Amino acid sequence: MGDTILKLDKVTKVYPNGTVANRDINMEFEKGEIHSIVGENGAGKSTLMKMIFGIEAPSSGTITYKGEERHFASSMDAIKVGIGMVHQHFMLIPSFSVVDNIVLGDETTKGIFIDQKEAVRKTQELSDKYNFELDVTAKVSTLSVAKRQKVEILKTLYRNAELIILDEPTSVLTPQETEKLFDQLRQFKAQGHTILFISHKLDEVKKISDRISVIRNGVSKGTYRNEDLTMEQLTNLIIGRDLENDMDEYKTHKDFNNEKALVVRNLFMEHNDKPVLDDVSFAVKRGEILGVAGVEGNGQIDLVKCISGLQKIKYSGSIEISGDDVTQFNVKKRRDVGMAYIPEDRMNDGIAGELPISDNLISSYFERQDINNKLFMDGKAIQELSNDLIDKFAVKTDSAETSVNSLSGGNIQKVVVAREWNTSPNLMIAEQPTHGIDIGSAEFVHHRLIDLRNEGTGILLVSADLNEVMDLSDRIIVMFNGKIAAYFKDANNVTEQELGMYMLGAKAQTKEEIGGALND
Repeated sequence: MGDTILKLDKVTKVYPNGTVANRDINMEFEKGEIHSIVGENGAGKSTLMKMIFGIEAPSSGTITYKGEERHFASSMDAIKVGIGMVHQHFMLIPSFSVVDNIVLGDETTKGIFIDQKEAVRKTQELSDKYNFELDVTAKVSTLSVAKRQKVEILKTLYRNAELIILDEPTSVLTPQETEKLFDQLRQFKAQGHTILFISHKLDEVKKISDRISVIRNGVSKGTYRNEDLTMEQLTNLIIGRDLENDMDEYKTHKDFNNEKALVVRNLFMEHNDKPVLDDVSFAVKRGEILGVAGVEGNGQIDLVKCISGLQKIKYSGSIEISGDDVTQFNVKKRRDVGMAYIPEDRMNDGIAGELPISDNLISSYFERQDINNKLFMDGKAIQELSNDLIDKFAVKTDSAETSVNSLSGGNIQKVVVAREWNTSPNLMIAEQPTHGIDIGSAEFVHHRLIDLRNEGTGILLVSADLNEVMDLSDRIIVMFNGKIAAYFKDANNVTEQELGMYMLGAKAQTKEEIGGALND
């Protein structure tokens, strides 16, 4: 055992409404180790990290850092003693330079003025020391996602953090960017830093960790040396059962006569005179999943908005759903011809949070005759339908009348997927369908998408999670700078590393190769 830098002793957090987020957590973190904390959504990981970082206070128990019991009144107290945190959603000001973001609140001064020259020198020196390859005078808005993450990490190092909490740090990175980050984390470890690594990606947890702590339902399930745990044992500790990992075995292969659920031709759109979609053409066949891979910001969001009808900015090209030209259709008309949509932002675009689960489960088809007789809604039919969907989709709730925003993230996503599934769609647009949910809920959502595929629905899967794209898809396209940079007819015949090269723009296929996305 190495020297203990952080110790949690019977740490418990109970909220005023009686919710117990953590109960009697005992954990020790050693100086100079990469220590992963894993568990399902709602297991208590985030609450525990907030207590370590001073955002929240424990209800009982003690936090000891560097041999001294700590009672942090805020995150500033944690930062002062050497604890830093890189949040999943970056806390950067895009219009500021890298150096201004790093030193904000901790500026070097010369007399009464900020010493900008010294700030640039210190931050550039720090960037070079850790091989971050950053120009600290550049505006954050010009940086890639991977470089913005480096800025966040440099903010913690600039404040002399000895223990760094990383929350889902690889969620928007390519395999190459992830490997580079891991090299840097190993370098931090070699220099004595302690890394607390929070991730849903268990293959990465196994790759980078020295030790792994598991939390389930707010309770610690133990801390283990990485080499002592198999992937199956780790999964079982997290969710209490084994995962069904081979999605190919779950798929059936039926002949739908090559019918197209979606055809996109020559889609072009500009923002501020800059192309964000540039001559995009592809098709999604019935009974298949077409995966769209790409680093965030390469046109995927605009593509989904155009296809779904949410994009009000004019574009050229054509969109067909189930053989109907829907280019000029609004969202409702597109739904009427068989489109369903799982949005990326479930809280703002997927649910009406204050309304009950039952209202959310019918919101896409409340005019349907089986629940609406044109004079009144049929309350009994809605109740029966809601209870049936709650049962089929294993939504954890006491009642269909519970407000949907009281559910966990995974259960909210199940409500969204259940609603869209119940429209019997010809085309399902699944945009980041498992983002931010636990592995058990993600597995459930994956199976329901494959069920739809097997029944003849065409699915357009847009995801930043390469494992998800590769596990679920039959065919794959890669987006880069608003264009299709690559097309793969068989998702089983491509590696993560190869996809990553196209996602970064290091490689691009010919127009003839990409043409298969529409014509195959």
